[in-house]
Amino acid sequence: MDVRLVRPGALTTHTPEELPALLAREDGFVWVDVATCDEDAAHVLRDAFGFHPLALRDAAVRNRVPKIHPYPDHVFVILHAPHFGARGHVHYIELDQFIGPRYLVTVHGPVNPAVPPDVPLRQTRDVLRRIESGRFAPASAFELSYAIVSAITRLQETMVEDVTAEVWRLEQRVTAGHLGNPEQFLEELFQARHGLLAVRTMAALGGAIYGRMATLPRAAVPPDAQHLVTDVVDQFGRVRSVADGEREYLQGVIEFYKARTDTKMTIAAERLAVIAAITLPITAVSSVYGMNLIVSDHTQVNHLVAVLLLMAVMSATLLGWAKRQGWW
Repeated sequence: MDVRLVRPGALTTHTPEELPALLAREDGFVWVDVATCDEDAAHVLRDAFGFHPLALRDAAVRNRVPKIHPYPDHVFVILHAPHFGARGHVHYIELDQFIGPRYLVTVHGPVNPAVPPDVPLRQTRDVLRRIESGRFAPASAFELSYAIVSAITRLQETMVEDVTAEVWRLEQRVTAGHLGNPEQFLEELFQARHGLLAVRTMAALGGAIYGRMATLPRAAVPPDAQHLVTDVVDQFGRVRSVADGEREYLQGVIEFYKARTDTKMTIAAERLAVIAAITLPITAVSSVYGMNLIVSDHTQVNHLVAVLLLMAVMSATLLGWAKRQGWW
């Protein structure tokens, strides 16, 4: 648990035991960043801030969907950021926030063990580096929360950009006919679709959460933070729109691939049908004469040659007719 006091032009680090005194100060606001909400962390948050037990429970477990719970003196928000794992799987990286008038508590929810331990902390650490370098000086807890959430939307945009680059590569393979292994190619198509759908879902739900926050009374969201909440809604909406557009584009690539595959299969079926039609007379003749023209010392060579010549003429005639019809 990292405890910091954010003041104009200054950022100081403190211990959890100093929280009561820090919350009583009026020259800044408190930022508490919790890597894992275990029992000790939950105890500190409950005693120092008086957070609701249900909110602390949500902060300690994995939540599949975003949430928002307004309380008389703060707002509890759950969001997700994307992370690409092995074989195109998209991990949901949870970030919980307790946003109060003079404090921000960020809690990094439990993640899949396959996710590197530094991934959930990237957005808060990026913002922390900006504060430490003097490039960002948040004046309120809502402004700091806005910066962290904006980092999440930028990550979502980056993920859409990465998937789009993969979609373009797949489209080039489809149009050029360089598909390689069909099963592997289909796997790549559906992985790209899964990535776009996952990011789109995160953005859509995040926008809905902040849209709900924009309607909360002033006691929960102060007037000077309303424009920040509105801007976050716009950011999530932009990511959702871009992801929707790229998903439709990818669907067009998939449909083109299916049409091309269906066309190839239709052509193959037509050619097989022509082959069957050409060989059918040969099969009929050989079925009739097969038992009567056994090749042996008693074979009538002239008769055998005549039958074979008849088969060749019939096959050539049918093949020529199929070519004139455009079937071959």
